[in-house]
Amino acid sequence: MKENKLELIAKKELRYSDELYQLVDFLNKNLKNRGVIFGISKEGERAIVSIYEI
Repeated sequence: MKENKLELIAKKELRYSDELYQLVDFLNKNLKNRGVIFGISKEGERAIVSIYEI
């Protein structure tokens, strides 16, 4: 059985904004079928946006 593993393509640290979650959700809904998934994590006042290849 093939294991689904995400490969990290890129990360970017940005100033945190609530709207970043909306952007990541929008990108995932529209680009998942192209083999990429976006993630976001919050660290204090900063956010890290990650791009993964499926």
